[in-house]
Amino acid sequence: MSEAFTARLAPLFLSILRIMSAALFIAHGTQKLFNFPARPVVDGAAPAAFELFSLIGAAGVLEFGGGLLLLVGLFTRPVAFLLSGMMAVAYFIAHHPRAFYPVNNGGDAAILFCFIFLFLFFAGGGPFAVDTLFDKRRAEAAAG
Repeated sequence: MSEAFTARLAPLFLSILRIMSAALFIAHGTQKLFNFPARPVVDGAAPAAFELFSLIGAAGVLEFGGGLLLLVGLFTRPVAFLLSGMMAVAYFIAHHPRAFYPVNNGGDAAILFCFIFLFLFFAGGGPFAVDTLFDKRRAEAAAG
């Protein structure tokens, strides 16, 4: 493949990365907020009752709400920055104490989300984002 071909498709795949990451992230929020998909029963014990005003509750709200905003590409940069920080904190609070290595502590997804969201903070939402539509309209209004 030529450099020109991949460079032409890079913005499209930026939007695809944002959309797919957001869709996966939303699932973490819906599981915390609505128990969908249902949390697994571990060692015969039902999942703990959900409390909105807890760290898990706040994480669920941010995952669901922030994920929806990222999915459509609205306020992409500030939301991505907030969620990147949230994932870094989540890693060190929930995963790192279990074991040093992410493959052993279950923190792989938290690290990947952290760096994908950090990338989106710098790169923006891509061409298929509400932010991009608003930017185009502002540019047209300023020019016209």
